[in-house]
Amino acid sequence: MDFEPSPIQRKRCNGIAEAVAERFTAHETRTDPKSLRVAWKDAAGIGLAGLCLPEEHGGGGLGALDTALSLEAFGRSCPDMGLVFGIAAHLLSCAVPIQEFGTDEAGRLLAGMASGDLIAGNAMTEDEAGSDVGRLRTTAVRSGEGYRLDGEKSFVSNAPVADVFVTYAVTDPSAGFLGISAFAVPRDLDGVVVGPPLPKMGLHGCLAARVRFDGCVVPAQYLLGAEGRGGAIFQHSMAWERGCLFAAYLGLMDRQLAECVARTTGRRQFGRRLAGFQAVAHRIARMRQRLESARLLLYRACWLLDQGRSDVTAIAMAKVAVSEAAVANSLDAMQLFGSSGYLAGTGIEEQLRDCLPTTVFSGTTEIQLELIARETGL
Repeated sequence: MDFEPSPIQRKRCNGIAEAVAERFTAHETRTDPKSLRVAWKDAAGIGLAGLCLPEEHGGGGLGALDTALSLEAFGRSCPDMGLVFGIAAHLLSCAVPIQEFGTDEAGRLLAGMASGDLIAGNAMTEDEAGSDVGRLRTTAVRSGEGYRLDGEKSFVSNAPVADVFVTYAVTDPSAGFLGISAFAVPRDLDGVVVGPPLPKMGLHGCLAARVRFDGCVVPAQYLLGAEGRGGAIFQHSMAWERGCLFAAYLGLMDRQLAECVARTTGRRQFGRRLAGFQAVAHRIARMRQRLESARLLLYRACWLLDQGRSDVTAIAMAKVAVSEAAVANSLDAMQLFGSSGYLAGTGIEEQLRDCLPTTVFSGTTEIQLELIARETGL
């Protein structure tokens, strides 16, 4: 086992961190479509919108571990975690399945996705189908040379600014999980209706909305894989998302830990540095332990992906470890900063709000624990 990043990996990550710090210096959350587009183009100019896409489409051609290391550097240097999350979701839950399973026609979307000209949203979740993806009610029925989509998705990240949606619909109601198919749906098709941005408690730099397909006829060339392969395609994309996207939160925790160290070594109470109190020092020590433990699990999960061994248990354990560490560390950071951490401006309260949904999106903690239990033989 070699735990040391290679010189190439170190150089790439340092370059990303420096470029992100230069382009996203202000602590600014962009929520209007125009400024979001500018931010996406800036990030894409660094290569972040196409890290693991093929080089012929303008991507970086990276594997899972290198993609995770790059997203970790992105999360460490960019104060707008919503933007980081939106770009990572666009890449991992949308671009990856289009690359792996799309036709030549669908594959032509990849160059625009890598350049930041096209933004993608993953449309899976429905009101009655969150963790239980087998209860999808959106249908796709053969109609001439395409499929007629009808149904509504309840929570689609990037939807208000998205140009394409990777969505899942039932093509064979009698086949259950094996009756789900996947599609890449251009936004400009008739029958695609995007709702207003949903109010959220965090990740404000990633707009989300409901998306309705109202008799939307999708040309057959935008079917991903074969009919009935949607469930497997979704699982494949989630392996990449749960493995790589959460590396961005390692970066956030790294930055957060440094901020807490600076705060407690620079502030004095009762004639002593805060860091001199054992209760404070031990809290920071636990923050570091959670971060380093989660990092090792995530790196291993991504390494397994690169070996062609998509280990469900390894990915689930990494996802649980990172998300629970992110929430726990953010709560500790709030305590260490005291009342100033509760105020807008320090970024501490924003970090907590941005970390809380990690135990819900990409599969809840409870679902991950079920996967781990099942793979353990229970």
